[in-house]
Amino acid sequence: MDFKTEFVPMTVQPQEIESMSFDIITEELGEHNFAEEQYPVVQRVIHASADFDLGRSLVFHRDAVRAGIEAIRAGKTIYADVQMVQVGISKPRLAKYGGDVKVYISDPDVAAEAKAANLTRAIMATRKAVREQPDGIFVIGNAPTALLELIRLIKTGEAKPSLIIGMPVGFVSAAESKEELAKLIDGDVPFITNIGRKGGSPVSVAAVNALSLMAER
Repeated sequence: MDFKTEFVPMTVQPQEIESMSFDIITEELGEHNFAEEQYPVVQRVIHASADFDLGRSLVFHRDAVRAGIEAIRAGKTIYADVQMVQVGISKPRLAKYGGDVKVYISDPDVAAEAKAANLTRAIMATRKAVREQPDGIFVIGNAPTALLELIRLIKTGEAKPSLIIGMPVGFVSAAESKEELAKLIDGDVPFITNIGRKGGSPVSVAAVNALSLMAER
């Protein structure tokens, strides 16, 4: 049986849909205080979430965009906290510069260490990533404990990420972990985060993909 809806979409062309979406975002967001180089990240975060409040809550370290673009062009490995982040990131754009995305949270050694230490796998996965590449790009969209552990490792001098995208979502320690990251605003570790409980894999991925597009251009 052929079912038809009464609604007719404005367009079914993919590029037109994205372009129209960005025009709507620009119009509805209105005046803002984001720098010109930060706005493409804000725009894609809102596009991924349809959440203007989340977009407005973004916090950028002064060097975040520049450092992120340089790190991608340098082929730095991206370490994601969960597979959902890994899957969403555009690999072909990273591959042009020799970059890749890794996630360790499901590795058997990480699970065993976490069980032995009675700590989260996210913490142990972060430690493994830092041992492998202390100056990698770290993208955290789900696990506040991963972000808090990364901040701890920065303070002990064991990690100096090229960029942190830290936007974990949730009710337990998510907002607080981002508050701790925002306290590094005057330091030399670039980051992008947001205020509050909102966040997640889609918006973290959107931020990475915005930067990789900028790097490509």
